[in-house]
Amino acid sequence: MRARFILIFPVLFLLGACVGTQPQPVGTDGPDEFSILPGKPLEAPEDYSALPEPTPGGTNLADRNPDAEAVAALGGRPSLLARSGIPAADRALLAHASRYGVPADLRETLAREDAALRRGFGRGLFARWFGGNRYFAIYRRWALDPFAELARLRAAGVRTPSAPPGGG
Repeated sequence: MRARFILIFPVLFLLGACVGTQPQPVGTDGPDEFSILPGKPLEAPEDYSALPEPTPGGTNLADRNPDAEAVAALGGRPSLLARSGIPAADRALLAHASRYGVPADLRETLAREDAALRRGFGRGLFARWFGGNRYFAIYRRWALDPFAELARLRAAGVRTPSAPPGGG
């Protein structure tokens, strides 16, 4: 009996080693479980004849909108997230900010002016050697000191929120 066991065990071990399972490499065609949003529960409409026409590629009532759900959970109004228009609360601010007009190519103009300003400052020796970012050094003269501004506003009688310690 013992001799059979001694012969059978190595044979089973060798056969088990020959199974040949290959591990799947990372990044195969399988689904990414973190990119899947579970849908909301389906609801039956009150009137099936009043349903809108289907829109291929459009949104569905069972689709989730994480941004709107987060705003609603924090007590906000998800309708303000609509990108189609400007919320009523911000229209006065927008009208005041654009009272002298807004150029259509504002972003391109700012990008050109920024590139020219950065070229004018050149790249310092340290930045060339170590690849440092000179953004803050270039724009330092236009930076706002938050603690000095806080003191100025408080001296003028403007109600301000509390500020973090350590600066002013």
